[in-house]
Amino acid sequence: MAKKVTMQQIANYLGVSKFVVSKALSGKGGVSEATKERVIEAAAQLGYYSQRSVSSLSASKPVSASQVPQRQSDNKQTVLVLMPNVRFQTKESLYWGRIIDGISAELERRGIGMVILSEQNSDSLTRFINPEGILGMIGVGEISSSCILDLQHIGITMVLVDHEDELLSLDSVFADNYEATFRLTKQLLSSGRKDVAFVGNIHFSRSFYDRFLGYRAALEGYSFRQGTSSSDKHNKSVEEWLHKGLLNLQGFENSVYEKQIAQWLESLSKLPDAMVCANDAIALTALSVVQNRGIAIPEQLSITGFDNIEDSYMKGFALTTVDVPKEMLGKKAVERLLARLAQPDEPKMKLLVKSDIIYRESTTF
Repeated sequence: MAKKVTMQQIANYLGVSKFVVSKALSGKGGVSEATKERVIEAAAQLGYYSQRSVSSLSASKPVSASQVPQRQSDNKQTVLVLMPNVRFQTKESLYWGRIIDGISAELERRGIGMVILSEQNSDSLTRFINPEGILGMIGVGEISSSCILDLQHIGITMVLVDHEDELLSLDSVFADNYEATFRLTKQLLSSGRKDVAFVGNIHFSRSFYDRFLGYRAALEGYSFRQGTSSSDKHNKSVEEWLHKGLLNLQGFENSVYEKQIAQWLESLSKLPDAMVCANDAIALTALSVVQNRGIAIPEQLSITGFDNIEDSYMKGFALTTVDVPKEMLGKKAVERLLARLAQPDEPKMKLLVKSDIIYRESTTF
């Protein structure tokens, strides 16, 4: 049997006192956010969390499906919906807002209340939340590890949507980002588009990174199937774009993206004939930049998005995109949360909801 990891071992590993480790892991004040993050990461690396049972992290008692409240008047417990509320991750977003709609509709159908909060300071959150009145939490978008840990310590069971914590094992719900982008890129390659680039900040979210991996896997698969014959110009082109095909955008504003995309296109000796964008907002920005350069869409260059937000088909040129069932992500998060409450000891799950490709004006197939 593996030897139990203690707080003293974590303290020795980091070169801090056991008191600091205790403060950080208990969610109490007295240590900086940077120190708390270091302690959490070290604890995860040493296996501190894996040795703890679910029941030790959650004060919520197991409930059966029949015990889940069906009418709010019968039970005043509520589901907390937590989201960063920064940049584009707000309930007004054409993407995140639809996920919130799905959560709200499913909770309303079951007669469960909902409170939406933003993660701005985890200390203030834990001070005013009453665990006895919270059935559980659904985190929408990127939530910090320290905030998740603080909420676990006060007994909140949680599920994450479109986010996966690197340190803490939690139930999560995603669209099939990797598979959908793989299929979309493969379709572009099969239609004769060989100079295929990926545009998007792969460090922005786990979903963006998975979409990039799907794109890259499609290029690698095509190159492998075609072989490495020196006479295969198409294959050589794909190989070339495997090395230079990522425009890893920085920042979060469309105006900043426009400048970066324009500069990138200027720097290339050969333009791509297809651009796989990490989401629709980036694709629409790229579309504007490309059209301003006089490049014909889709004859000279195909552009694809991801998410199928309303702007993808309502603002001029209709985008080929991946239709993420956003409301369904919210619905499945509610179902997963209630299942976790009913069976707290079952293995953690990562649910993938399949997405469809919608072909529109921005590509030719």
